[in-house]
Amino acid sequence: MDDIYGIIGEKEETMIAAANNASDPIEIQCQQCGRIFTILTNRDDVLSWLSGSGYIQDLMPYLSAAEREMLISGTCDDCWKLMFGEDEE
Repeated sequence: MDDIYGIIGEKEETMIAAANNASDPIEIQCQQCGRIFTILTNRDDVLSWLSGSGYIQDLMPYLSAAEREMLISGTCDDCWKLMFGEDEE
């Protein structure tokens, strides 16, 4: 992101991840566009999610909805929006 608000948002997400001991990077490639993303997680949280111990949003609330979707479906936020449109809130 090129604007100051994007930079601030990235720093805030990094601070939240650090506060939750999310120091284990996961590299994942978008199945649609091929871009590679790095998501900071807590290894134990990922293992709990993969074993079916809980919902991803409950086990990893420090991740954004877009990051969680990337882990679930392998689809980045930009591609998701291209396929399904923007949320109407």
